[in-house]
Amino acid sequence: MIARKSLPLSLILGVLAASAPTSTPAQTPDPRQGEERTSFQTHAKWDPGLQLPADVAMVYGIDASMPDRSRQWKERGYIVHLMTGVSWGEYQDYLYGRFDGKEHVDEAQTDRHGKVISHGGDVYYMCPGPEFGKYLSQGVLRAIDAGAEGIHLEEPEFWARAGYSEGFKRAWREHYKEEWAPPHESADAQYKASKLKYVLYRDALEQVFDAVKQHNKKTGKDVKCYVPTHSLVNYALWCIVSPESSLLTVGADGFIAQVWTGTARSKNFYEGKEAERTFQTAFFEYGSMTAVTRGTHGRLWFLHDPIEDDPNHDWGDYQTNWRATVVASLFWPETTRFEVVPWPERVFHGRYPAPGAKPDPSLFGRRRRFKDSDRIPIPPDYATELIGVMNALNDMDQPEIAWDSGTRGIGLVVSDALMFQREGFKPSDSHLGNFFGLALPCIQRGLPTEPVQLENLRTVDDLSRYKVLLMTYEGMKPLTNAADPVLAEWVKAGGVLVFVDDDKDPYNDIRSWWNAEGGPNFANPRQALFDALGVGRDASPGEHAVGDGRLIWAESSPAALSRKAEGATEVRELIERACAAASLDYKETNHLVLHRGPYVIAAGLESKPGESPHVLRGRFVDLFDAQLTVRETVELPPDSRSLLIDLDRVPTDRPKVVAAACRVTDETPAGDGLSFFARGPENITASVRVRLPKAPTSATVAGQPAEVAWDEASKTALLRFPNSADAVKVTIE
Repeated sequence: MIARKSLPLSLILGVLAASAPTSTPAQTPDPRQGEERTSFQTHAKWDPGLQLPADVAMVYGIDASMPDRSRQWKERGYIVHLMTGVSWGEYQDYLYGRFDGKEHVDEAQTDRHGKVISHGGDVYYMCPGPEFGKYLSQGVLRAIDAGAEGIHLEEPEFWARAGYSEGFKRAWREHYKEEWAPPHESADAQYKASKLKYVLYRDALEQVFDAVKQHNKKTGKDVKCYVPTHSLVNYALWCIVSPESSLLTVGADGFIAQVWTGTARSKNFYEGKEAERTFQTAFFEYGSMTAVTRGTHGRLWFLHDPIEDDPNHDWGDYQTNWRATVVASLFWPETTRFEVVPWPERVFHGRYPAPGAKPDPSLFGRRRRFKDSDRIPIPPDYATELIGVMNALNDMDQPEIAWDSGTRGIGLVVSDALMFQREGFKPSDSHLGNFFGLALPCIQRGLPTEPVQLENLRTVDDLSRYKVLLMTYEGMKPLTNAADPVLAEWVKAGGVLVFVDDDKDPYNDIRSWWNAEGGPNFANPRQALFDALGVGRDASPGEHAVGDGRLIWAESSPAALSRKAEGATEVRELIERACAAASLDYKETNHLVLHRGPYVIAAGLESKPGESPHVLRGRFVDLFDAQLTVRETVELPPDSRSLLIDLDRVPTDRPKVVAAACRVTDETPAGDGLSFFARGPENITASVRVRLPKAPTSATVAGQPAEVAWDEASKTALLRFPNSADAVKVTIE
């Protein structure tokens, strides 16, 4: 995400200590707020138009205004966390020796042409040296002393094209005990450079995590450290190296999965056609972050952005793609926490192109390509829709989960090494076809295939949810062979491994564990895996019995399959064959539907010729409708996305708020009526749909009469009234 610039962490020391925020809440608190279900990040001061229905305000950036901003958000009822960037910022104290008496300018990330990678001026992306983590730690600890209840260290990023600074060369010599080699000159050098970048940011953040944990011991606090980060899939696609899953091994308490329209609309190939596929890409981005934390202690939030960093799309485009990411995220029911918006000030106070507006030719080449007169504030219905969905996201921890989809129980193995072959010497496929060539054929036909993090495979129990695994080493090489015996045990117990690889990846020749001197000297890591499976390094392509399971090796390139018109069909035929071997019913659908308690998440997908769109029937409140319309049928044509509440799964034993574009507390039935408190962003209309046993006779908001629309078929009433940043009482008689 585009981050606001912040001052050096060291400059805040005295200011933070002087201004610890106090708590004087102006509203009735939500009793579940301590679960930190929803959050947002902001550099703004509180204002009435930003009173969002979320638990946590993440105050961004450490500057002179940070203590006052923290105080304001805390006084308005939010738990306050601190978020700051770690790979770039106003680090002049560190750069020019004011931190430790040593200059660190040569630790700026630099490309092969000698160009320093920066955000402008001396705001550099850093190659973290041995003292960088200590530098970051000092300001973080002062922020905790000032009252921060959680720390978010955003985006540890090392560009794949970097690796040429003197600081990086020093780190290379120290780590590898050999002279630095230009990363672009060989596969071995590029892989080593990427692996070192991964290690450097892991070690720097470990210093911060350790400092916070030591501070907790001294103070008796329990401040957690989280890492907001793009997904493995996106970092690989955008040619960035980040420590990803390894951070949980060195003290991170969890992640925010930074998936949004800007990442998910990155183009990929399917059946030879290049296109944006926001929903499908987001599905696997959120899934890859789920895989990182699955089976660990790590907490995970999913981010949604109602707009994106590119200011040249119109409001209709933002809305369509936001819906796609929200729906994609909700198909991962293990995660029940969400960052509902980054930078709400740019969403609710910003101006963006009106639908149908055309770029001004005189502005081409500039960041903003539309005239100010063609930019408008957020459409009122979209604003109401956003607040309603944000509020619903507080309620996604539901015990009842039910799927209507194609075959489940299929996994797709990924490794952090997916980021290691993206630049310089013979990089992997430009559109990450080595991943999407296997992933997209699944989701396009309703198979909710799950990414499986190779580094997290410790025992066969970590694979217990799968009957079929898809795998390739094209574009990624396993960091160790630790997962090989786990995969072998899983296959021998009845699993079916589909391995799609033509052995032509030039990075098979790097010097690593599979061909180390004195070792088994395999030609590539696939041979090592096949040896562990018991079929031998020289096994032929085709199907092999392995205990009670099967290995199916297709000698094909996944990237090449992504660019073939018939490539997706070939992949699905392999999966169907594997499902038969695993005694798993194979089923394709043109939709995905998931029930999370009363919530229905639905997506229309690719249809075969003559296949009709799937139709949901019942009584559903449409959360993607500012009027919270009740629908009896919802059709799911391709590219449709829906978020609904199934009224037949809402309790009928008492009056109840079903959906609300505001925060609702103190909900109290009174006979056949109901009262509650509501609050939300000023100047945004609150829509509230309430289940009642019979039509209401009257309603008031803040003591004033309010209009109510009654729907007899669903036994629900709709109220619409202006939101207030201070809680107002709503009464329905």
